[in-house]
Amino acid sequence: MTGLPMHRPLAVSCGDPSGIGPDIILTAWIKRVSAGLTAFFCIGDPDQLAARARLLDLDVPIRAVEPENAAATFNDALPVVPLSNRLEERPGTPLSGNAKGIIEAIKRAVALTMDGLSAGVVTAPIAKKPLYEAGFAQPGHTEYLAELAAAHSGTRARPVMMIAGPTLRTIPVTIHIPLADVPAALTTELIAETIRVADRDLKTRFGIARPRIAVAGLNPHAGEAGALGAEDAGIVAPAVDQMRAEGIDATGPLPADTMFHEAARATHDVAVCMYHDQALIPAKALDFDQGVNVTLGLPFIRTSPDHGTAFAIAGTGAARPDSFVAALKMASGMALRVPAAA
Repeated sequence: MTGLPMHRPLAVSCGDPSGIGPDIILTAWIKRVSAGLTAFFCIGDPDQLAARARLLDLDVPIRAVEPENAAATFNDALPVVPLSNRLEERPGTPLSGNAKGIIEAIKRAVALTMDGLSAGVVTAPIAKKPLYEAGFAQPGHTEYLAELAAAHSGTRARPVMMIAGPTLRTIPVTIHIPLADVPAALTTELIAETIRVADRDLKTRFGIARPRIAVAGLNPHAGEAGALGAEDAGIVAPAVDQMRAEGIDATGPLPADTMFHEAARATHDVAVCMYHDQALIPAKALDFDQGVNVTLGLPFIRTSPDHGTAFAIAGTGAARPDSFVAALKMASGMALRVPAAA
């Protein structure tokens, strides 16, 4: 094994077993040496993972372990911390009956990391619909992670989604809401709070001494002095001014259509955008296979591949592990800079 053999392993939650989560976890373990991965363990169902390995004809020995034995096992077998809820192997067909196990895996990954038994959490993709059918109350992964963090630490977490690739980092201020609802959801304080989290975590977890933060406008041409909308002058600009007064290197509001070409990207370390697609379209266009979803603002490290469950190709051998491998490597790099639960 290459990398950092004495490093605490990463905790990987299994995700939806009907998707490509098992495929990319198994393939990443095969690539552990060539990709220079540090140790990780999966929280999942050993039998389900073994069945997927057989389906894909992958030579991956599966070994059920306790978390403290995972690093020592990683060279020779994929360490799996067994769930109390079994998972049914049905590639391509999401099952609400698997929801309890999927949720348990996320919860245990967070608890083990906050208890110092893992260096960070890397989550395999989940699908919301089967979880909702089973009574899952949170809108999605990120909100559930924030809830778990608050329950464990007693302090409210402010999660911030960042999509990070080799050439661009972007953050959406508003995430999974209809575009029509974005203007009403944006406030100066929400934008300011997002920028503060980004500035702090880029310093502590990415080693950037003074992050340069470009802030996109909401409207075309950043509102063009009010001719194309009042939000940029009335909501976005005051947040940028406030951040600069606090000593944060923030610039904007900027026209979003000129923020992502090569010369513009060289002027900032992260682009804070006003809505989901404004941030994710350029990130995925530039770094689709290497993009990583990083949750800033949590008291532990969390990364995830920047793609979904891809039910249509689960168990076919077509899934590429690139983004998952990038998520593992990014989590390991972040863990070198800060303790597991800090």
